[in-house]
Amino acid sequence: MAEPQAGPLASDDLAAIEATLLPSLERHHLRLLAHCLRTLQEAAGSRFGPLPSRPALLAWVARQSALAADPDFQQVFLNQLESGALQLQELAISLECDPLALEIGDLIAWAEVAARNRLSLATPVQPPG
Repeated sequence: MAEPQAGPLASDDLAAIEATLLPSLERHHLRLLAHCLRTLQEAAGSRFGPLPSRPALLAWVARQSALAADPDFQQVFLNQLESGALQLQELAISLECDPLALEIGDLIAWAEVAARNRLSLATPVQPPG
């Protein structure tokens, strides 16, 4: 099993997400969650262990030159990271692993199961008779 990379999504991560049969909106959500995972790994300086604390995230955001000029965006970005972190934490609990140890394959498997569950709950439309 390969270790996940910290930082931006690798092209093979993106290719794996695009290769799923998920609808485009769900693939988009999956890309966002995967980017969140990689960003949290980078902010924590680790690919394993718990999610970084809010003070650690604030310190990481403050060190990002691309975010320095826009404090409003910094807050929105931080809120989005924390929202994604909650989803990753829930997934990690269900898989009994550390959140930062999640891999793109784990995210894809979760999204595919969720999609199958939604489809199985949908009421089939009966053709007019």
